[in-house]
Amino acid sequence: MKKIKKCFLIIVALSIYACADDDRDLIQVGEIANSVAFPGITLCENGFAGEYPCDGYDLMAHIPLTTFGAIRGNDSWGWTDPQTNREYALIGTDENACFVDITDPVNPIYLGNLPAQTVANNWRDIKVYNNHAFIVSEAPGHGMQVFDLTRLRNVANPPEVFTPDAWYDGFGSAHNIVINEESGFAYAVGAMTLDDTIFSFGGGPHFINIQNPTNPVAAGGYPDDAYSHDAQVITYNGPDTEHIGKEILIGSNANEVVIVDITDKANPIQLSTIDYSNIGYTHQGWYTEDQRYFILGDELDELNFGFNSRSIVFDLEDLDNPSVQMSYVGPTAAIDHNGYTKGDSYFLANYTAGVRILDISGIGSGVIQEEGFFDTYPTNNDAIFRGAWNIYPYFESGNIVVSDINSGLFIIRKNNE
Repeated sequence: MKKIKKCFLIIVALSIYACADDDRDLIQVGEIANSVAFPGITLCENGFAGEYPCDGYDLMAHIPLTTFGAIRGNDSWGWTDPQTNREYALIGTDENACFVDITDPVNPIYLGNLPAQTVANNWRDIKVYNNHAFIVSEAPGHGMQVFDLTRLRNVANPPEVFTPDAWYDGFGSAHNIVINEESGFAYAVGAMTLDDTIFSFGGGPHFINIQNPTNPVAAGGYPDDAYSHDAQVITYNGPDTEHIGKEILIGSNANEVVIVDITDKANPIQLSTIDYSNIGYTHQGWYTEDQRYFILGDELDELNFGFNSRSIVFDLEDLDNPSVQMSYVGPTAAIDHNGYTKGDSYFLANYTAGVRILDISGIGSGVIQEEGFFDTYPTNNDAIFRGAWNIYPYFESGNIVVSDINSGLFIIRKNNE
């Protein structure tokens, strides 16, 4: 593919104008940049936004990993300041957690980073509750960092290197962190003890009361279904009237999906488990907004069985007796990773195929259709672990954050929004 020369205005103490054949070539300039200013939106036209294949989504901005002082990207989340309505992208890398003001999405401002608590690691996960970020990593002894996001309102000389506002040492490494913002509880999954000798609660959810964010308190755990790779926890308000008002965990546990009532932290109750055909690795999923369906991604089925990217939909009308509703198979061989629902859309980080946006308005009738995409990894769509790791689609502005393993932060937006 022919490279398209791009020009950037880098604003530091002096303005420096630099051109390169590729975003990733701007290593020296990116390392000194406080603010990366793009001359304008890169429109999705004739199937491309610059070098990136696309359908219906424009590129607002891209910040490479070198700007963050990192080699690999991983998780992402977002925060909207309730006082100022400014929007911030929270980006995980192998080295740190980075904070970017994306209120003007064409001119994002890299405000700084919170370094790893112990050592660098390719896995880092971030969630937000009550204006604080909660950060875990698979790095040994990392525990859970807590960062007060309101500190981002007054960054005098970006990019700054921050320190945590609190640190929870009830576990060491952890694969992921889950938060129910309604209850004020966090759940570390795939966690080890602080000395990293054995799994905490067998790798199942480790409960933490974070209602006072800078004073996290251990609140038990659930070991009965062993290792949990990822989960979603909600205060239930779905179609199963027996469980309305309860705190329900749905776990993606490598070889099955488990549903657990964790309302009473001292006495979690398993409601059901369910599997499906051609299990590779039960990875991650998300409820539809009406809490009727759960859309699951299996991270190894494409590799193990040779079919295209597959999402499995479970019908949860009865939490004690779930069933498989349907499967959706995408147009590429790329591996599906993390996915999130917003209204009638499902935003899927599809590794080498980038972000795929699916119309799920017909999910009850067994119909899911792709409505758009933005491919952050234009090299290929192979079933390999490169490209888009995560998406955060919940900003009211319509800005969408994409974290890419190889290329850092992308900000995209639907055409004409």
